[in-house]
Amino acid sequence: MAAVVAVIARTHPDILVLTGIDYDHDLRALSELAALVAAAGGPDYAHLYARRPNSGMASGIDLDGDGRLGGPGDAQGFGMFSGQGGMAILSRLPVDGDAARDFSAFLWRDLPQALIDGAGLSPDAVEVQRLSSVGHWAVPVELPEDGRRLTILAFHATPPVFDGPEDRNGHRNHDETAFWTRLLDGDLPFAAPKAPFVIAGDANLDPTDGDGRAAALSALLADGRLRDPAPKSAGGPEASARQGGVNAAQQGDPALDTADWPEDGPGNRRVDYVLPSADLTLTGAGVFWPAEGQDGAAEATAASRHRMVWVDIDLP
Repeated sequence: MAAVVAVIARTHPDILVLTGIDYDHDLRALSELAALVAAAGGPDYAHLYARRPNSGMASGIDLDGDGRLGGPGDAQGFGMFSGQGGMAILSRLPVDGDAARDFSAFLWRDLPQALIDGAGLSPDAVEVQRLSSVGHWAVPVELPEDGRRLTILAFHATPPVFDGPEDRNGHRNHDETAFWTRLLDGDLPFAAPKAPFVIAGDANLDPTDGDGRAAALSALLADGRLRDPAPKSAGGPEASARQGGVNAAQQGDPALDTADWPEDGPGNRRVDYVLPSADLTLTGAGVFWPAEGQDGAAEATAASRHRMVWVDIDLP
């Protein structure tokens, strides 16, 4: 926890999308984290937002086909208990929780062009399986000038692995990212978000390397309604060269990597994204991954396998 606090305090984001944090109804853990960040000299996150995630939420059926009910693979998203590995938004600016939209109950089968038919689900599973393994949110943040709002489109997709030849997780991972394109296209039973907005979260997929179906992510990164800042770090290339293993065969730029995974597989990858709408002006971007021995490197390594991705923007 100390390393997480140190990284947040050092990078000082005005709005932070945090993944992999367990959910509790009263947001006590999140409130305590915000207090620790403020005490460490970081931002005063007076505004917190979190909803119950799909991870660990009982589905009531045998989703993973192991003949037993109630296991972590039978939850709407993999989880040992309800709320494990959720998401949260911490903001220095006011969050309009009443106007926030939670799309996490949306059924996978209802996504246009969904890949669910090839995912090996039983007919009963198709009837109840939600698309979001953790969640998809649209959360308005009130900006200090002119009463305008910036909508944070947050998500955390399932890893495209840890299944069998049916590749259920690979299909679902693809469609969790495709959700945003369908939403922007107006193809869903929800209003498309108005600019300015930022898509932020863990796609659990690299567009170039590793397992997974990258078509939806590649389309999102190339979408003219968005900007891909392509944030880089000094530590990514240094770690890739030092660790070797599968990193030696990496096709993408290791400076773009955001996750430090074992070199015997899957290796370091770009899986975390902050994608502002095209009307926003980018003034800076990066991945907080100092090279070994540099200031902050120890904290970044201890905090998480993932590295903080940051983007600075100016409003139109």
